Amino acid sequence: MFSQVLEIEYLSHQQKDAMYLLLGNHFDGVRRDVFESDLSKKNWVILLEDEKTQQLKGFSTLLIYTTQFNNENINIVYSGDTIVDPSAWSSSTLSRTWITSVQKIRRHYPEGKLYWLLISGGFRTYRFLPIFWQEFYPRYDKATPENISDLMHFLGYQRFGESYKHIAGIVRFPHPHVLRDELKEIPLERLQDPHIEFFAKYNPGYIRGDELVCLAEISEENLTKAGRRIWFSRNLVSSQKF
Repeated sequence: MFSQVLEIEYLSHQQKDAMYLLLGNHFDGVRRDVFESDLSKKNWVILLEDEKTQQLKGFSTLLIYTTQFNNENINIVYSGDTIVDPSAWSSSTLSRTWITSVQKIRRHYPEGKLYWLLISGGFRTYRFLPIFWQEFYPRYDKATPENISDLMHFLGYQRFGESYKHIAGIVRFPHPHVLRDELKEIPLERLQDPHIEFFAKYNPGYIRGDELVCLAEISEENLTKAGRRIWFSRNLVSSQKF
């Protein structure tokens, strides 16, 4: 697999068409106007392509921004639309590229903490959190600290407005992307994983497109062993500008 990181403005029409088609192949309720509107609000995108065919196999859009919370400047990496075709599930290219890209972007935001704001509508996306980060919320084995809960609610309202449901900690979009039946069902054996079991119980509306708001601090100290292997690797990603 080949990956590249581009600023949104450098995406070609052909790349946008391929992204929209990939979303439509895996989600119900995908609309071109909603897709274009969402894309216009991001500033980076990670593309995952087959090296031989150059066919798009996955992508993740990102919005990197700075905001102020409790009189402190903090930096946010917000993950938007993310999808990987099942034929590329065995590849770790997207996750490697994501961590490597954020590491490089971090150099441009040296002041203040950096957080990953993730909304998860599927167990596969949520499962990235315990793989790469030691501390993240919400989680099955530890209550969310009050200061982190306050920050999550602040970011939820700031980013999603009325679509953010405070009590449930989820985002319910007017036009949600709902995974197709063959992708959204959680296999019974996967529910043996306490993280996945927690996701299913904490966000039962995922089958209708509800997105669970999650947060993790992006720092070397918070990386798991798997995350550190990638963070300190010499792997490079193609990029338009860093």
